Amino acid sequence: MHVRIEEDDGAAEVQMAPLIDCVFLLLIFFLVATTLKKIEKELPLQLPDSAAAVKRRVEENLLIIGVDESGKLYLGAEAVSLDMLHRRLREAAARNPSQRVRVDGDRMTRFQDVVHILDLCQFEGLRNVGIHTRKEAERPGR
Repeated sequence: MHVRIEEDDGAAEVQMAPLIDCVFLLLIFFLVATTLKKIEKELPLQLPDSAAAVKRRVEENLLIIGVDESGKLYLGAEAVSLDMLHRRLREAAARNPSQRVRVDGDRMTRFQDVVHILDLCQFEGLRNVGIHTRKEAERPGR
């Protein structure tokens, strides 16, 4: 007895293996691309209020120095010692004397700590220094 097996009728089939490969490659690409972005930690500072505060976007090459209420120093989000801060300011001034510097000081920081940072910047020749504040909150009854 001879059994006849029917051949395919010519219908095209979609191959799933290459599609799954493409999806996994895209997944890996997006995972790697999102982890390459440097995550900026936010320092736990309560900035002083100012009626003249202006909202500005953060520049790429802005050097941010933070001081918390206990006087601990931060360069960006990294805790630094006074000597390390001095060295980094010297390096920044050597690369670009018109480097922009922003000082973020907690509202409870001793004024002497902020003045010391300003003195370091002045000593290294960094003259483009600003102080970061936040917009004064609207008080009820105004």
